[in-house]
Amino acid sequence: MASPNCERAIFDATRVGGAILKFISPNDVGTTGGHQCGYYLPKAAWKMFTEHPPRKGENKETEVEVAWQDGSVTKSRVKWYGKGTRSEYRLTRFGLGFPYLTADCVGDLLVLIPESHTNFLGYVLDSDADVEELEAALGVQITETWAAYRRDEKPVENEDDCVDRRFRKFAEKIEDFPTGAAFSVEARDALIACVKGFTALTPDDLLMRCMDTEYALFKLVERQLCQDQIYGSPFKDVDAFLRVASSIMNRRKARAGRSLENHVSYVLKESQIPHAIRPKSLEGEPDIIIPSAEAYLDPNYPVDKLVFIGIKTTCKDRWRQVLNEAGRIPEKHILTIQQGISAKQLTQMHTSHVTLIVPKKLHRQYPKGTPITLLDVESFVADVKARLS
Repeated sequence: MASPNCERAIFDATRVGGAILKFISPNDVGTTGGHQCGYYLPKAAWKMFTEHPPRKGENKETEVEVAWQDGSVTKSRVKWYGKGTRSEYRLTRFGLGFPYLTADCVGDLLVLIPESHTNFLGYVLDSDADVEELEAALGVQITETWAAYRRDEKPVENEDDCVDRRFRKFAEKIEDFPTGAAFSVEARDALIACVKGFTALTPDDLLMRCMDTEYALFKLVERQLCQDQIYGSPFKDVDAFLRVASSIMNRRKARAGRSLENHVSYVLKESQIPHAIRPKSLEGEPDIIIPSAEAYLDPNYPVDKLVFIGIKTTCKDRWRQVLNEAGRIPEKHILTIQQGISAKQLTQMHTSHVTLIVPKKLHRQYPKGTPITLLDVESFVADVKARLS
């Protein structure tokens, strides 16, 4: 269930018609030794929060007011840094004691809602459930570090014409939502057919490309199947509207988790790593067991050749779930696309014998100097192959 702050953020974003969603990084909070702390704002979405375009060779700034979820208001500044080697927008100046820019906030989600170029609403959400609820409600998916919600923006397909053509042909044939596995297979088939060198990508890039592409396909199908449900006839009452909205949001959240599981399984298969996905016969119903459920159940099979992976799109508070799964394996692996986790939480994971697997391009969002083992997907694949050899 969403928190009151999450519900207010959803209400304000849909009321205003736009929002920037950004996972707070170590660089934002100043733990990487950068010039200053302050929220990095995505250059690609600059028109949403400033009138100053990203011109090289100049610095520009605007004084802004940000009303935060706790009722406080900061006299802040949006600044474009274009001189020297810098090329970035930052939201800075929050005053002493500002609670949403500390080391413990790494991995939390900043929701910045520009009512104008000088007045913003700000929320910081710190639970996995809130992030999922917000993404589902606004119809966005943050697969890297940020995303933008624009209510009136026409959907943009990021894949080339070949992928788009395949997707539309796929969507034309269906009358009801396909299974999550069907979405995953169609997205991969389109990439294999249309993107030169797709299968030669590193495991990290392969996983992220599959996730992004499947989401684009899902959005296309969702628009096709749900538009009549939403626009075709008026709702007789608020409850009828809420039932439809709840159904759409629940479908979005369920698909995201299964999508990551499906594509991790595909990457393991392409890497020739035997595995069982969601074996029902094991305690806790773990997501992935390497090399098989039969090996896990065999008391003579060496424990050091068994690997358990918990698949979590976000894991700031859900990581503890894996501690009760696959009890025979003391070392727990979690593969996540969570964009940053605080040093404190990473230390807790390490103490609980958890190893994190995170796609390489997301590593920069994680604080340095923590004891946890942070692997990219390619390194994990190499480690597993060495174990099984």
